[in-house]
Amino acid sequence: MEQTPPQIAIIGAGIFVRNTYIPRLAEISNLLVLRAIWSRSEESARGAVETAKKFFPNVECKWGEAGLEEIIQDASIIGVAVVLAGQAQVDMSLRLLKSGKHVLQEKPAAASGTELNAAISSYSSLQPAPIWAVAENYRFEPAFVEGKKLMAEIGDVINIHVIIEGSMNSSNPYFSSSWRRDFVGGFILDMGVHFISGLRMLVGCEITSVSAITSHVDTTLPAPDHISSTIQLEDGSSGVFVMVVSSRSPKVLWRIVGLKGTLQVERGSKDGKHGYTVVLFTADGQNKSWFYPFSGVTEELKTFLSDISQANLKKDGSHQVEPRISFLEGARDVAVLDAMLESGKRQGVAVQVKKF
Repeated sequence: MEQTPPQIAIIGAGIFVRNTYIPRLAEISNLLVLRAIWSRSEESARGAVETAKKFFPNVECKWGEAGLEEIIQDASIIGVAVVLAGQAQVDMSLRLLKSGKHVLQEKPAAASGTELNAAISSYSSLQPAPIWAVAENYRFEPAFVEGKKLMAEIGDVINIHVIIEGSMNSSNPYFSSSWRRDFVGGFILDMGVHFISGLRMLVGCEITSVSAITSHVDTTLPAPDHISSTIQLEDGSSGVFVMVVSSRSPKVLWRIVGLKGTLQVERGSKDGKHGYTVVLFTADGQNKSWFYPFSGVTEELKTFLSDISQANLKKDGSHQVEPRISFLEGARDVAVLDAMLESGKRQGVAVQVKKF
């Protein structure tokens, strides 16, 4: 008998829900039933529902405490995407998890290492525990999936460098986002987890300690707007991570130098499609390159829907979530940035990255 698609709801109705979640879910509408979109305000919820109705004509509009409670009490809704301000996500996710819902929470996993500890402690007390996933699309981008396979070609790692020159200026829809301006770590934490996840995905081992300098130069942005950090990895290799939130000439690059060659992943575009170019430089002076368009958000959503469908069949908490979307993976990204920001506050003192 064919399995019926899982019924889900979205908590949040902001820019990312309207511009990304709804269009990406529409691409895979055969894999789900979008039952409801919730927001604190009726106006915001109605705006998102109006957009969604083009693809999901039966989606319901929910708002306020009463609307949230209706979603919680509806046993037919088994999964919820939490797409809220970073400061509010963990509390909302835990409330839904405690009610038995599977949760896909937007990154970052938490606002700090302290919040991570409390969240994991609270979640581990749930038996059986629903799935708590973190939406980190970089782990699902084909460039990183395929790039990881190429790491074997470059031999022992000598050095890593990650160069991020972002484009967070007044023309960016997230520039005026109030919660990111009130967020400890500002855009460095909110954006930075993506770039750390890409690095961790490629190298396949953990960052153990960091030493960072932070600064605040562009006063139109929250502090800090720049971070330069050395990184030490558990396999003995080291490197640098440099991030500028807003640059006039954006660049996003991971470059890993090995004994036998070099692997590089760089954001760009080809034939009108945005994505990443992966280049493998080999010992004989040759290089091979591949271009992979963005598809990580769609792939992570498909993975979450598959996982909750499987978990719903078992119902005993025994289904193992795909590791790339597990809350712990998201926690490890935050832990690295948290250590960098802590080091920056202490003028570059080496800080150990918390293990999760």
